[in-house]
Amino acid sequence: MASMAYEPHPPAVPEWLNKGDNSWQLTASTLVGLQSMPGLVILYASIVKKKWAVNSAFMALYAFAAVLICWVLLCYRMAFGDQLFPFWGKGAPALGQKYLIRQAVVPESTHYRRNGTIETPKSEPLYPMATLVYFQFNFAAITMILLAGSVLGRMNIRAWMAFVPLWLVFSYTVGAFSLWGGGFLYHWGVIDYSGGYVIHLSSGIAGFTAAYWVGPRLKSDRERFPPNNILLMLAGAGLLWMGWSGFNGGAPYAANVAASVAVLNTNICAATSLLVWTTLDVVFFRKPSVIGAIQGMMTGLVCITPGAGVVQSWAAIVMGILSGSIPWFTMMILHKKSIWLQKVDDTLGVFHTHAVAGILGGLLTGLLAEPTLCSLVLPVSGSRGAFYGKNGGTQFLKQIVGALFVIGWNLISTTIILLVIQIFIPLRMPDNELMIGDDAVHGEEAYALWGDGEKYDPTRHGSIFGAAEITPNDHEYGPARGVTINL
Repeated sequence: MASMAYEPHPPAVPEWLNKGDNSWQLTASTLVGLQSMPGLVILYASIVKKKWAVNSAFMALYAFAAVLICWVLLCYRMAFGDQLFPFWGKGAPALGQKYLIRQAVVPESTHYRRNGTIETPKSEPLYPMATLVYFQFNFAAITMILLAGSVLGRMNIRAWMAFVPLWLVFSYTVGAFSLWGGGFLYHWGVIDYSGGYVIHLSSGIAGFTAAYWVGPRLKSDRERFPPNNILLMLAGAGLLWMGWSGFNGGAPYAANVAASVAVLNTNICAATSLLVWTTLDVVFFRKPSVIGAIQGMMTGLVCITPGAGVVQSWAAIVMGILSGSIPWFTMMILHKKSIWLQKVDDTLGVFHTHAVAGILGGLLTGLLAEPTLCSLVLPVSGSRGAFYGKNGGTQFLKQIVGALFVIGWNLISTTIILLVIQIFIPLRMPDNELMIGDDAVHGEEAYALWGDGEKYDPTRHGSIFGAAEITPNDHEYGPARGVTINL
């Protein structure tokens, strides 16, 4: 097989294939995938109360797998295929070899001038469709998992299993096609470089809406919900941060200069936001918080996403300062004073870290998008932020309208989906399961420690190793006491 790869004209290397672009896009896809699996799986499992560690990790794990199957069966082409409506593509499988090994293309991305002539040809990356399908799957998967952060600790797992494919079909694909796949917002010129609206604003609004319909956690959980492992939280957050280089670096669909700018800006904004959030924690609460630092990192990454490849690096610092302070204010001050916000139990504050930060990033992009950088990646020529004059004020208006569309669609679609599911499956776990947690829902616990709840029961689950019980009388070295090991 190795010899075939180096023939003069190997069949697996057509003339249109750029090996460098294909290599980078597959690498970027893997980095985005690692943000979810295992990044958010670890983060969710460790940031929640111990009794919800398994359930929280499983919700993320299930979503990742379910989204992939739905994506290749139907949803990829609803988001990036031929137009059905101005906001939605025609669903079809993306599984056949004839489709997957041909050159990638986004068929509705050709942008025309008002006189009907072509302004920007359709997007045709120099790698196969299989690469593009997989890259975009990872974006869909992480959106679903981010949404889950709003309903951890009480959503019925069966309701979640039904919700994932329905929300992917009726909500995510609409935003993706409208802004990325050649829909009406794409051609109107709304800038969403890598998902500030498609991913973060939609997951924040949909998560907040879902939290309202599912209902709150137990009162005891709302009042005290400490993370069970802060060090593992940092490991999950680290995977999320480093994976964001693929998230924003892969958005240009090529290993080009726009990708380099986007990766640098991503890290600058995240670092700035983390430092600002931590500073505010120290000033107002007298202590730096690891959880706060992670939240600040997250808001910085979210805020830069809609403009990562189209703003200058000094603008990334400005965006980091604002993303580390405005979401901090809405989460730490406004939320505690707002009766309306407190009525909705958003477990991980996804509304603040993703919806607020996402719309902030989109609006700042409408102000700070640099014309030369815009010309490298955007289909509408002459795009620029309001600070650069000419039609920049119109761009800011477009960003507002785009945000309102995403907010409205997710609010309505998420509500309808959950109300339909509620007819057949309760959205919230019963109180007896909420009291116990993982063991009641899954029959499993994250940590089997002495004196820390129910431990492994070999009569119920079977023995893993088949070893006998060791008691003090079996110990050959003397009269040790209190040693009982069940294997």
